Parts: sequence; structure tokens; C-alpha cells
Amino acid sequence: MSANSSTPSPTSGSRLHDEDDDNDLTAGLDLGFDGAEDLLRVWRQGLRPDPNLTVSEWADQHRWLSSRGAAEPGRYRTARAPYLREIMDALSPSHPAQRITFMKAAQVGATEAGNNWIGFVIHHAPGPMLAVLPSLELAKRTSRGRLDPLIADSPALRERVNPARSRDAGNSMLSKEFPGGILVLTGANSATGLRSMPARYVFLDEVDAYPASADEEGDPVTLAEARTTTFSHRRKVFMVSTPTIRGLSRIEREFEASDQRRYFVPCPHCGTMQWLQFDRLRWAKGKPETAAYHCEGCERPIAEHHKTEMLARGEWRATAVSKDPKAIGFHLSALYSPLGWKSWSDVAREWLAAQGSDETLRAARNTLLGETWVESGDAPEWQRLADRREAWKPGTVPMEGLFLTAGADVQRDRIEVDIWAWGRGMESWLVDHIVIPGGPDDPAAWDKLTSLLGRSWQHANGAYMTVARLGIDTGYEAAAVYAWSRKVGFEQVAPLKGLEGFNRAAPVSGPTFVDATIGGKRLRRGARLWSVATATFKAETYRFLRIERPSEEDRALGVLDAPGTVHIPGWADTEWLKQLVAEQLVTIRNKRGYAHQEWQKMRERNEALDCRVYARAAAWILGADRWDEATWRRLEAQAGVETRLPTATATDIATQDPAQPKAGTLTTPRRKRRAYTPNFMRN
Repeated sequence: MSANSSTPSPTSGSRLHDEDDDNDLTAGLDLGFDGAEDLLRVWRQGLRPDPNLTVSEWADQHRWLSSRGAAEPGRYRTARAPYLREIMDALSPSHPAQRITFMKAAQVGATEAGNNWIGFVIHHAPGPMLAVLPSLELAKRTSRGRLDPLIADSPALRERVNPARSRDAGNSMLSKEFPGGILVLTGANSATGLRSMPARYVFLDEVDAYPASADEEGDPVTLAEARTTTFSHRRKVFMVSTPTIRGLSRIEREFEASDQRRYFVPCPHCGTMQWLQFDRLRWAKGKPETAAYHCEGCERPIAEHHKTEMLARGEWRATAVSKDPKAIGFHLSALYSPLGWKSWSDVAREWLAAQGSDETLRAARNTLLGETWVESGDAPEWQRLADRREAWKPGTVPMEGLFLTAGADVQRDRIEVDIWAWGRGMESWLVDHIVIPGGPDDPAAWDKLTSLLGRSWQHANGAYMTVARLGIDTGYEAAAVYAWSRKVGFEQVAPLKGLEGFNRAAPVSGPTFVDATIGGKRLRRGARLWSVATATFKAETYRFLRIERPSEEDRALGVLDAPGTVHIPGWADTEWLKQLVAEQLVTIRNKRGYAHQEWQKMRERNEALDCRVYARAAAWILGADRWDEATWRRLEAQAGVETRLPTATATDIATQDPAQPKAGTLTTPRRKRRAYTPNFMRN
């Protein structure tokens, strides 16, 4: 009620009108009551449309930073960190994007951009909003340390959110009511909080710190996003985080699925537009204070004082095509930090200080570069493998290959098989890649796999080889695999069961006898199953892939490839190479803080890696890791490898009947067994 309200005269009502009587919607109404002026004023305010502001414009007009939570208190200025303007404006209702991802270094203003969005929603676009922090405790700290000052120091918000002075005030620690909406804060560890209400707006802060599951009810991000279903095209989801480990990072996964925008800034010397990359920040050895950024166009050093102008003239550019047209993504490193926040010399100094420890290097990569950390044991990039491909005749076995094994991966609609040749020191060559259409329910697929066991591949010296042992996974339709293996015989086929973990005495154990179903009848102990510690063979494969190759000069001097070297033929395509390096070794910590390592997929398809592991397990089962020199020499004799063959020559092998495979056949003679004599009976 207005303090100076009084009963108006019959003619005084006309003074309440701002428009002509013909257009006045109040004409003819009895306004002669106490408080009529206040009522009409509020009514007219409701009719007046809100200013068409973006989030950044709202922040510049209405946001005030408190000394409680800001290093630079006072009016908020987007120009201080101009790279945030487009990110904030994408959160405005007028922008078509519905899913905005921001992968960033620490302390570049991302959380304040999210707080500006919260203020904008309360003031200009009210609706139900959900803000998710990594834990409930952090949500409470954020409410006290950031949201309460945000509301208290911004008059436009203070008049819309009641102070928390009573139980029914609508302003509690985790809930802020305002006209037309409500803001609820919760932790990613609380399934109850994540499903508490429908939400038009969802702010997911530091998603890489979220637990894998909220109270064992599922992924917190998925649960939170499910709250927006009823809002369809009007929803906004803002996902922010510093990344962590490649393969486990939620924010990296979302960024890579987006259009991957980078902030391009101009060189002050030549004008070349470029996005800042760490390898172009250079300094004198041991002197990080000399750090300067070197332009990729003119190679001239750029001093720190140019950064303000560069940021002001910068622009976001998409570097990929988004899988979802309504999803956009931004990436930013600490190199963009404005003057007075983190200098280039600070970045260089912190990077140097992190050397010598994987833990500190990981933190530096995450917080300075805004990039994920690649755990040791990860495979080289597929592009590097593509550059190292070698040329030899497709379907033939190179000179040093002495026997063949195969790995078969059974899928729903196909069976994929890779044939690998092995030599001394477990040096290996990919000989063939075969895709058999039809899944385990298709008898024709099994027939083709059976015929593959009798097929031969020609050695470079003219001899012929068959597959000595085929390892086949039983993870999908084990009963069908057991039945086929029993039919063709366990001498050439080894059904495999993968087991996780490294702590095993041997990477392969068994065989154990399992039940098999043949012709509809169950046979007890009808199949033999081998258990494989797949993590061990994956780690070995990736270690072998990293072995450096001798240079041409070294080869001219007679230097050979190191034991374990993996040779990939030129016909191996990009998809196969990506499958071979589709996983990485990561460190996982449980709720009690105990760490263990496990392999995580970085992409959906990884059949090439699985087939490699199965073929390697087949070689182990054959005993290749334990053969003596005599066995290797017999294999060399069969293949006609002259350099290791004192008793036979390539000509001897070439004159043999090529219709029958002669090489790669394990014919180790049986040794006479000695009678076992217990120790206590010996003299």
C-alpha cells in the first residue's frame, strides 16, 4: 500500500491513465478505492514487455560483484573477459542452442558466466531451474558463497528473491523462489535432488567431478537432463567443467560431440587469426618470466601486453560439425586469461614446476591447458600408426613371420577375424582382416569360419601356412561358440573368456571344462575354456606399438626391428587403426579412495583390438612365450628363412608340394618323460 494513497475524486481517475480514453482499458472502471494507484501501476508494469536483453547485456547492466567472492568487486564487465560474451549469449532464450558445453582451464570466469545466467533467469526469463554441483556439501557452499552475494548485491535480484528470514520465505539454502520460477541446488551424489522437479534450465557445474552414479541410480548428467523433457524446444542445458582423464571425461565427450568452437584472436604484428596453443608459448631455458607467444603466421613473439586488444578483437569459430544441430561447444585454455588474472609467465612457471610427477603434470594439463590427461599405457594416436604402415603383398606372410594365429570376435550380425603372423621376440605382422557376415544364429557364418581354418597363406619364401590356433571370444552367445568349437576340434580352436585385472600369475589360464549344448543336448564338460587377462595383453600391445622403428641409416647398417614390433600393412584402413587404439588405461578410485587401473573404451567399436588380444592369447596357448631355440629353428627351417637355417634352404621349401601347407606347423618332438622320484627317496 502506498503511504500517500487517498480516495481519489471521480475525475482523478483520468490522471491515472497514460493513454487516450479511447485506448484506455480502464475506462468505465470504478477506481475510487484505497490503493487504486498502486494496483494500476503494477498492472501497467506487467503489460510492459521486458527489454530484449541477452545474458551478457543483462550482466553489464544489473550484475554487481561482491568482495566476498570476487577479486575485482564492483559492476560486472563482460569486456574484462570478452570470450565469455558469446557463451553467455548462447544461454539467452533467443539463441537456438539448447545444449551448451564449456570445456575450460581453471579460473577463466566460467562459473561467473553461469551465475550471470542464473541472475538473468530470475530477472528476465523466470522458470524452474536446476543447478547441480558435484556434491550436496559443495552445493551448500556455493549457495552461501556465490548465490547469496549474487542476490544481495544486485538490486534487480534482491527485490525478486525474499530474504531467508522465515520458514515460508521461499529462500533456503538449496532453494530460491522468485516470481514465475524457482532455483533448486543439489549435488550430483543425490538421486533424490536430481529427480525432484521438472526444469526448463539446467546448470551442470564441474561435471568431471561428478560421481559415476547418483546413489547407484544412474549417471547424474542423464538424470538431470531428464528433468527438461517436458520443456522440449524451450530448454537450456549448460555444462561446464575442467576436464580430467581422457576416456572418462564427461566434458570432453560432450565437447567432441559438439561443433568444437575455439577462440581465434589476431596477431598484433601480421593480423593472422589463430587460436592459442600451448606449444607456441616459448621461453628461455629456466626463465619462465621470458615467456611470449609466437604467432603461427609470422613467427614473431607476442608480448603479454597485447593480450587485452587480442581478446577484444577475438571471435569464436567452429572447428567441427556437431552431431546435434542444437548442441554447441567451447574450449578455452589459461593462455586466454586476461591481464591481472594469470599471465603467460605464470603458465610457464606452473608447467615447469609440474615436471617430474604424473600427478602434478596431470593437474597442470587439466587446469592450465583445459585438456584431458592421457594415462601411461595408452596407445599412440592412430595417425601415427597410419604413417608407419608398410607395403607388402596383401594376404602374404612377410619374411620373418614364422607361424599364424587368428583372433575372432563374434558380433550380433557378423564375425570379425584378424590373422597375425608371429616371429622371434613376438614380433608380429597383420596378414589378413576378414569380416564374415551373419551372426551366431546363422549356420552359414560358422561354415565360413570353419573353412577359414583350412585356408593357407603364402610365405614370402614360397611356403604355405595355415592358422596354428584360433582364439575366439565367448562373451556373446557362448553356447554357439562352444558348439562350433567342439565340432571343429579344440586342437585348432581355443574358446576364450576375458577377465579384467592385471594381478594374475599368467595372462592365460586353463583350460577348464564347461558344459556345451550340441544338437539340443547338454553335454557336461563338453567344451574347454581358456581364461585371458585381457588387460595384460592390451598393455603389451600398446607398449609394442610405441616401439621406435630404426631409421633408414640404421637399417643400412644392419639394425633390425626390436622384439615385439608390430607391423601394419598399407591396406589397413582408418577405421581398423582407430579400433586398434580404441581404449586407454585409466586410474579409477572407489568411494574409499583406493585406486586401480582398468581399460576404458574411447569409442564404440574396438574389434581390431579385441581380435589382436585373442590372437595373442592363441600364441600364448601354443607356448610361443616358452619355446626354446630348437623350436624356433624348426619353424625357420619350415619357412625357409635362410639366415637362421643351417640345414635347409629356400629352394628346398619352394620345391615342395604347395598344395599342402608346410610352414608354421608345430612339430616339436615329444621328450621322454623321466620317472618321478620324490625327494625323500633320493640318495
